[in-house]
Amino acid sequence: VFLIQSLGLVLVHAHSRWIAEPAAQNSTVENSVGLDENAPKRIEPNVSLWQFYLSRMASMDIEQVITLGLALLLAVKYIFFEQAETESTLSLKNPITSPVMVQKKVPENCCRKQTGILKTNQKSNTAEEALIPKDESAEVIKPVLAESSTKATFVVGSSSPVETSSYPSGKEEEMELPKEPRSIEECVRILGNAQEGAKFLTDAEVISLVNAKHIPAYKLETLMETQERGVSIRRQMLSKKLPEPSSLQYLPYRNYNYSLVMGACCENVIGYMPIPVGVAGPLFLDNKEFQVPMATTEGCLVASTNRGCRAICLGGGASSRILADGMTRGPVVRLPTACQAAEVKVWLESPEGFQIMKEAFDSTSRFARLQKLLISLAGRNLYIRFQSGTGDAMGMNMISKGTEKALARLNEEFPDLQVIAISGNYCTDKKPAAINWIEGRGKSVVCEAIIPAKVVREVLKTTTEDLVEVNINKNLVGSAMAGSIGGYNAHAANIVTAIYIACGQDAAQNVGSSNCITLMERTGSTNEDLYISCTMPSIEIGTVGGGTNLLPQQACLQMLGVQGASQDNPGENARQLAKIVCATVMAGELSLMAALAAGHLVKSHMIHNR
Repeated sequence: VFLIQSLGLVLVHAHSRWIAEPAAQNSTVENSVGLDENAPKRIEPNVSLWQFYLSRMASMDIEQVITLGLALLLAVKYIFFEQAETESTLSLKNPITSPVMVQKKVPENCCRKQTGILKTNQKSNTAEEALIPKDESAEVIKPVLAESSTKATFVVGSSSPVETSSYPSGKEEEMELPKEPRSIEECVRILGNAQEGAKFLTDAEVISLVNAKHIPAYKLETLMETQERGVSIRRQMLSKKLPEPSSLQYLPYRNYNYSLVMGACCENVIGYMPIPVGVAGPLFLDNKEFQVPMATTEGCLVASTNRGCRAICLGGGASSRILADGMTRGPVVRLPTACQAAEVKVWLESPEGFQIMKEAFDSTSRFARLQKLLISLAGRNLYIRFQSGTGDAMGMNMISKGTEKALARLNEEFPDLQVIAISGNYCTDKKPAAINWIEGRGKSVVCEAIIPAKVVREVLKTTTEDLVEVNINKNLVGSAMAGSIGGYNAHAANIVTAIYIACGQDAAQNVGSSNCITLMERTGSTNEDLYISCTMPSIEIGTVGGGTNLLPQQACLQMLGVQGASQDNPGENARQLAKIVCATVMAGELSLMAALAAGHLVKSHMIHNR
């Protein structure tokens, strides 16, 4: 190619320059470009082409000599030196071990590797495979590689992403699988063979092994060559049992990192649920700006919260403080008599008893530190509420482990004590409870802001007087009339749940985490500005563990600058996230209350949430 390019350059230059006689140095522009009879003529027919070029070569000027010389030098370089340099570079820096370029390795946690299995894989009767276009599901392109000892298989279409895998040509026959499923005994032998394994089995054969109890259904991901294939096989098995076999058509499962899910977040996986994620902000809190991710399917929620953030920002921002930080676990134990239970209560409340329990509890973790015990009696049952710091983790597993060790130590002091349950609902976790509202659980946070009257009028489209009146009669009196526990707010659970889903929190803990009281007052020199505060005593939240290990959720935590554990001050990231939640709740409260005061709620929902 280089040689052709060089010779082409020479010919084009020669033909364009020699096709005409050089113009005189003193000729005018008009004469040089004119079409008169004195203009240079093209090649005369009576002169042969080679004679013409020889005559021109004999009369070349210096410019033409330099140009042709450079072109010839380039040709010589490409012919005699370029190949040697390339081979030298490859041999020293990138040695080639195969005639074919080494293809990028597909991560094990990515898609199922499509090998020769695809050639003779059984025809699936599941509705899921039937949904895949026939012209795509079986389309295989085999590029022909000269002198190659490997083959690459590319699966094209929506059935799976493009993947490659290579095997020595001598073993190609081993990948030829029968169209009909083999016997159970043969499949068991192949599965247990270290040289073969699950990739030498078709999906139908794997399903037959599951049905025959040779493969536990919950272990499909760990026994297949890729975890995604295990999910795919489970979907095929499930589809046959559903009232509508095509139910899983729009539930995605491909291109997901299941290695972060297995053993941590979910079991019997059949896919993942995409949820829209919006952003509200900037939220100006404690002299910092935050863009808050919110995962929700409720129209108006993100837009309304965004309006509240704007009002807070125009008012100078919000301020927040952490009031308490301690996760709880409340086991129930039983003594032979109520009097003995009372004696245990007295011992636990004594300084020496608490110290013994603390030493046992703290020995289980470098972060868990027992802060206090709250004990209540019901007959001969004793309810002990352990409260402990948990660093940047939400901490339920951490505190449960410490509680178990402390109860074992307590049993040494009182052999007649019987542990009924490690959780006796005295915690209280994922259930409405006055104890969380009064004593707090997780992070207790307060947040406040002042909204100028002009912002109330122009951004919130209402007045301070109307906002205060609606807040009193709705959030305070109305909630009291309903017998609410911790529900003295407009819709704190909306914001808490949206942030929790986006940031990998336990969404069920929105029950206690949404405890909130919203207060509004008139303030300022003219008493027309608005003072608003939100107090949330039980925000159960963390930045490590559980769903925070998943990459999309980590991305949302990184948006807020709180992903992972704080290296400088353990627990600071979780506390910062709790303050962001409280401030965002306040923004949502501000906007919704304004919509109610102005009578805009129904109109906005008819536009954005139908």
